[in-house]
Amino acid sequence: MTARIERLVTSGQFTLDGGTWDVENNVWLVGDDREVIVIDAAHDAEAIARAVGDRRLTAIVCTHAHNDHVNAAPRLADLTGATIWLHPDDLPLWRQTHPDREPDRHLLDGQVIEAAGADLTVLHTPGHAPGAVCLYDPGLGTVFTGDTLFQGGPGATGRSFSHFPTIIDSVRDRLLTLPAGTKVLTGHGDATTIGAEAPHLQEWIERGH
Repeated sequence: MTARIERLVTSGQFTLDGGTWDVENNVWLVGDDREVIVIDAAHDAEAIARAVGDRRLTAIVCTHAHNDHVNAAPRLADLTGATIWLHPDDLPLWRQTHPDREPDRHLLDGQVIEAAGADLTVLHTPGHAPGAVCLYDPGLGTVFTGDTLFQGGPGATGRSFSHFPTIIDSVRDRLLTLPAGTKVLTGHGDATTIGAEAPHLQEWIERGH
């Protein structure tokens, strides 16, 4: 059975550097009727578990460790028995939210996470956060970008642990090299494509260097 992609939107708060903002997050489920991967367990573990249903949740993959992307991960892991995956460069951010619980596995650049016919290749794309990753599946023609790339430009870099020139390098070297038709599924907001973003990303690149 071919893997399919499901979207769940959850609401909560993003907190960093002493500020708090209300946010809506995209939680992505990739799989089939038997097993599934969750990308970014945000805010509401019970709602995500209901979306998983009676399927086997094989992994909870964190695109980065800002609290709004990982705050429901331990609870979801406890509910389902799934393992939590995070790039080790984001452990300092993770520990701000979960000081008593470490991720179960470390994501590595080039690693492939498999489930239900999906093959998600890990692309390390620092800048928004040191351990930010995107997940690319050429078979699905899709890249899950977390907060590295949105419709309209790269993710924010005005807070701790972020760096604008670094995210520009990541977008240029890791994402703009993907086929133009690749669908971009983001951590917040609407989908886009690599081709749709390429023209004005060039302006961001020129601004970053």
